[in-house]
Parts: sequence; structure tokens; C-alpha cells
Amino acid sequence: METKISSSIEEAADLLNRGQLVAIPTETVYGLAANALDKTAVVEIFNAKQRPSFDPLIVHIGNKSDVNRYASHIPINAQKLMDSFWPGPLTVVLPKQNCIPDEVTSGLDTVGIRMPNHSLTLQLLSKLDFPLAAPSANPFGYISPTTSQHVFDQLQNRIPMILDGGSCDIGVESTIVGFEGELPIVYRLGGLTLEDIRNVCGEIKVEVNSSSDPKAPGMLKSHYAPTKPLKIISSNHNFNDLTNHSALIVFGDFEKTTHAQLFNLSPIGNYKEAASNLFSFLRKLDTDDNVKEIFAVLLPSINLGIAINDRLSRAAHQD
Repeated sequence: METKISSSIEEAADLLNRGQLVAIPTETVYGLAANALDKTAVVEIFNAKQRPSFDPLIVHIGNKSDVNRYASHIPINAQKLMDSFWPGPLTVVLPKQNCIPDEVTSGLDTVGIRMPNHSLTLQLLSKLDFPLAAPSANPFGYISPTTSQHVFDQLQNRIPMILDGGSCDIGVESTIVGFEGELPIVYRLGGLTLEDIRNVCGEIKVEVNSSSDPKAPGMLKSHYAPTKPLKIISSNHNFNDLTNHSALIVFGDFEKTTHAQLFNLSPIGNYKEAASNLFSFLRKLDTDDNVKEIFAVLLPSINLGIAINDRLSRAAHQD
């Protein structure tokens, strides 16, 4: 099929109503969306992405109150987080209502739900009578897309339409939070910081690694990866060892000598800028014939640096 890039909400709604797939923009990354209540449509997401069926999907809603239609219980701390950060880069994992198919949750009795903060997608959701299941719009395990062109480069001829909403503001996926009673459990680091969550809920638990049977999307150890080898190196590394066929990803003030091609996520040390540049840098390096290998220095483990380091570490992991 021919893939069309368009900003027409009406066209996107028509395709989704007919059980087809549409890539949609969010503030985090582009998602590959289908009717979350239609088992057949949901299976097509897995087929298009070549995504294993044991990796659950996130359900996107257009109004905060819609969460009650798809979750059977909402802990008090979940409600506090939703009130504070929706619409935004927060996914809450809650016990699911029976209307959510097992295909969405990979057989789990919980479902990840979020309200994205993108005007075009919120307008689209307002025209639909169903929520949208939408993982990132890229082949499984590869670098997440932050522009419509990124989606087109990877999924052209597999989906009928990409809803063009410009570049994503945040650039890394949503933070995923589940609950043990009232205790928030962070399953995936993302665009909402741990500090943000603690400020609302107090005590939290972080449980982000999984090699199989994940409790939430994005928990697999090897993920978000370029096809070229990526290695994490320390800030004390002898950077003169790198060649001009190497790319080096850094952050902030970096004055050391190196022969490598230098890619600074944010020379001024801005974590939001670094997050928005991460996936586009990885994608650019992966398609540059002059780059044979990629090296990265981890950021300070504060703010969005924690989520960026998580993505870099998963991209570097070899099973």
C-alpha cells in the first residue's frame, strides 16, 4: 500500500473507524495507532511493527474521565498523578475493564493508559468513539520516531497514513507508573521525571528492567537500538582512541580532544533539549555511511538524564 503523510484529522479518523492503522503525533514520540477495542486492528499493529505479542500496548484517551471506562480501579495516587500530569508524558498501569482485549495487554489483567499532550491527536480522539492503542511507530526494537519523516522512512508501504503533527516536543517516551496498593512503581523511565512523581506521591519504587514477559511496554533490555554498534564509555575515556569513522554522543560542556564526529545532545546542558535530540541523533548516525560505530557518554543521573541514560543503555545492550 502507498503511505500518505497528511495533517487531515478527518482522513485519519475515517481510516481508524475502518479498522486501519494511522501513525499519530504525540509530545513524546510518534505512535502507531489502531482502535484499541478492535482485536483485528490491534493485531495489525504487531504485524506492521514486527512486535512480539508478549509486549503490551498503551491505550490513548482524549479526556481524563475516559479512564473510568477502561480501568476497573484507580488508586488515590494514580488519580493524583493524572490530575497533575494529564495531558502529558505519563502512562498509568491500572486493572483493566473487560472491554480492553487481551491482545492489547498481552494477556495481563492490567492496561497502560495515557492522555497525550498534542493538540492534533486530542482533536482526533475527540472524533472517535474508541481509544487508540499506540506503541511507537517504528519497527520493533529500533529507534523511536520523532517526526513524520522518521515514520515514513521505516513504515512506508506498511500503513496507509501518517498524521503529520511536526516534531515531537519531548522526544522520549512516556514514563510508565503502576501501583502496588497505593505505592507507585515506575516501570519505564520517560518524559516525566522521578522527581515530578515523588513531589506528588512521596515514596516510589523503581522497577525498570525485564528481559521477557514485561509488565509494561519498553521494559525489554535491548530496545530503541540502531543497527550499528553502540557502546557506552566513561567520561574518563581516552577519546583520542576514537577514529573519524566513530561518532561520539555527549552532553554539556565537552572540551576533550577526539577524532570522532561529535554530537552534543545539548551544549548548554539542557536536559529537555537533550531528550528531544536523542532519537533523531541516533537515527542520523545509523544512516550515515561515514559512521561505523557509535559511542556515548552517559548524562548526570538527574532530571531527564535518567530516562536518556536508560534509552542509551538499552540501545547499547546486546542479548
